[in-house]
Amino acid sequence: MGTLQIDVLGTSFSIKASEDEEYLKKLLGYYKKIVEEIKKSGMMSKELHIAILAGIMLCDELYKEKSKTAKIARSSTEDPQGEAEKLAQDMIRKLEQALSVNENGADV
Repeated sequence: MGTLQIDVLGTSFSIKASEDEEYLKKLLGYYKKIVEEIKKSGMMSKELHIAILAGIMLCDELYKEKSKTAKIARSSTEDPQGEAEKLAQDMIRKLEQALSVNENGADV
């Protein structure tokens, strides 16, 4: 169980959660990064609006990752051979790209 002191967007409070403190600090750090990106963009100035938009952006990331994971799981159960072949071809393409960069004199 971890405790986290949150100081963001002009507010301060502490929470207790079942996760450890290091994990909570990483989450808060990532949230603060999103908040700073919004502030720097100049899209919004009200702190509540920034907090809401940061939450929506994080939900967007999570939704996209869950959709991608579900799609991979679906395709691998529908056509496990095809999915494995697709992954293998993708790895081969990446290796070929890396080797062509190396052959052209770039350091790897």
